[in-house]
Amino acid sequence: MTSTNQGNIVIKEVTTKRELKQFIQFGIDLYKGNPYYCPPIFFDEVNTFDPKSNPALEVCDFVIYMAYCDKQIVGRIVGIINHRANEAWGVKKCRFGWFDFVDDYDVFKALLDAVAEWGRSRGMLRLNGPVGFTDFDHQGLLLEGFDYNAPMASLYTHPYYIAHYERYGLLKEADWIEYQITPPAEAPERVRRIAQLVEKRCGLHVVKVKNSRELRKRYGYSYFDVLDAAYQKLYNYQPMTDRQKQYYCKMYFPILNFDFVTMVANEQDEIVAVGLGMPSLSEALRKCGGHLFPFGWYHIIKALKAKKMTDFDLLLIAVRPDYQDKGVTALIFDEMTPHFIKYGIQRVETTAILEDNHKSLANFAEFDHIQHKRRRAFVKEL
Repeated sequence: MTSTNQGNIVIKEVTTKRELKQFIQFGIDLYKGNPYYCPPIFFDEVNTFDPKSNPALEVCDFVIYMAYCDKQIVGRIVGIINHRANEAWGVKKCRFGWFDFVDDYDVFKALLDAVAEWGRSRGMLRLNGPVGFTDFDHQGLLLEGFDYNAPMASLYTHPYYIAHYERYGLLKEADWIEYQITPPAEAPERVRRIAQLVEKRCGLHVVKVKNSRELRKRYGYSYFDVLDAAYQKLYNYQPMTDRQKQYYCKMYFPILNFDFVTMVANEQDEIVAVGLGMPSLSEALRKCGGHLFPFGWYHIIKALKAKKMTDFDLLLIAVRPDYQDKGVTALIFDEMTPHFIKYGIQRVETTAILEDNHKSLANFAEFDHIQHKRRRAFVKEL
């Protein structure tokens, strides 16, 4: 076990299942009573750090630390080296994530110093975070939007974190912004006209499936190939391995409402674009604190199976590069909008979009929306 002492702050490496559960629970307890924070599903968090469960760990080294003061947990952090991403981007980054702490700069510094030393000892040249093992983990320190609901798929952090990051000398590397969309009472006519034109001009059609079994039978894992192609040039992204594709399919597809899974295919029936969303689980997870038992599963299933809902999380939209700039997303929105109306959805939360990804930001121009959140990934030379 690695253990260091800075003043009365003790940094210890997490090495047991019991300590890992304490690590996860600390991250939840730190936001107790916050009406906007969304706890993770505890069971999923445990599996995230299990190499037998999470295939991303096949290409990553990682270390988990907790900070103690007077025998009380006061902070936590994960250090990560994603070898696949570093090779793809030609960098030597030591990532940090799952970084939470009480409002004490000494705690902040002790934790980040520990990860910096760990990364430096392995030949890394730069600190980068908060990010996760992959792009599908939580990433980006919240800078704006603390008084808005946090979707399950996004990172929520206390406002006091910002000053500590800046004091440590961490610098901006990338910013994401997020929108809150108010769905229209009916599908916008202009979106419909564009969708019809693109269908005809490009030989495309919308694909709907009833369940994950039908999706796998018809298309295998080509759904994820579209994501890899669309996201390959985005910040820190690295292509998924076959096992990762299977992992995400097994984890997420069985719980999806396929009314909100939209695909676009060409004349060869190849998927060229995908759109995916789900009912917001934030309130359900707050009720159970992220724990499925004894009754957390009830709140989650109730939210997933709801016939009416007010809040919706738009998780992703991806278009294959050779079909970008052709208006393909109009087909996705034209198909999704009637479902927004059917379910009574009042607010749609987008996923985080890089501030310079103008193509993705333009997707929402036809809808009533506000930019309500901003988040940032930081770097510092080691």
